[in-house]
Amino acid sequence: MTRRYKVAVLGATGAVGREMLTVLDEQHFPASEVIALASSRSVGEEVEFGHRKLKVRLAEPSAFDGVDIVLASAGSAVSKLLLPEAVRRGALCIDNSSAFRMDPDVPLIVPEVNPEALAAHKGLVANPNCSTIQMVVALKPLHDAAHIQRIVVSTYQSVSGAGKKGIDELSTQTISLLNQRPFDVTVHHARIAFNTVPHIGTFMDNGYTDEEWKLVRETRKILEEPDMRVCPTCVRVPVFAGHSESIALEFERPITAAQARTILEAAPGVTVVDDPAEKRYPMSMDCAEKDDVFVGRIRQDESVAHGLCLWVVADNLRKGAATNAVQIAQLAIARGWVHGAVH
Repeated sequence: MTRRYKVAVLGATGAVGREMLTVLDEQHFPASEVIALASSRSVGEEVEFGHRKLKVRLAEPSAFDGVDIVLASAGSAVSKLLLPEAVRRGALCIDNSSAFRMDPDVPLIVPEVNPEALAAHKGLVANPNCSTIQMVVALKPLHDAAHIQRIVVSTYQSVSGAGKKGIDELSTQTISLLNQRPFDVTVHHARIAFNTVPHIGTFMDNGYTDEEWKLVRETRKILEEPDMRVCPTCVRVPVFAGHSESIALEFERPITAAQARTILEAAPGVTVVDDPAEKRYPMSMDCAEKDDVFVGRIRQDESVAHGLCLWVVADNLRKGAATNAVQIAQLAIARGWVHGAVH
């Protein structure tokens, strides 16, 4: 006899919601039933779940009756409105939006990095931002070895980070430019086709965007380092899937590139691809639809006493969102924090 769980995917018609359904199927998640929820404009649509199709239901409080686990990717406003209702009905809610990430009562979890923090959950768990997830997976084992004092990170984020509308805009603009046709700019802050845009999110008074500030605050919370120095720059690039990051680290203690490579090769959820002589390094096109975080270009930063530089790539829809959420659910089940029903 095994326990099985009724799972609801909130925001099932979005890019991340669809990926959550794919990951649940690929992982053979022990679900007794999976239901797809979205807004009224999507009710009646069908979404793929393995070889089956699920008819989308209305996301409303009563939809969570009997649900054991909610995987949510419907935006902050919807999460704030509906997830407390789901928690009251007994569900464990894993939220991909930014609504609860910095709430001190809500754990912010990356299973390879801080699984013990999940024990403090009160029915609600936050999934970090995609760029934060891949960075901390790569950095945590190095932090344990030599204690990181400062992080300088520049991200090269794919258009799928803006959802299906971001993907569509890159596709449309590319076709239009190649055919010398006019086009609109509606999703990104400037033309994205054949361009890079150093602006993701909304600019704050300090000159950073809120997307950049997520990297600062979330990294501090996950690593439990409230004074960690983090200097981020987030850039949108004309790539359909996969976020890349150039990261420069300063450590408290000496650490060599060779030591870092050995540590990362043994780290959970990390694949090292680092052979410049053979032109082998992580690229977004090679990481698509994969769940690991890929690390390469590991080298000494000769501008500081104890420094390393890394290149980190991951599929932002998978490990950066859907896979991490499913892994949190699997961790909760393994620790006995979700009851389900015996079948």
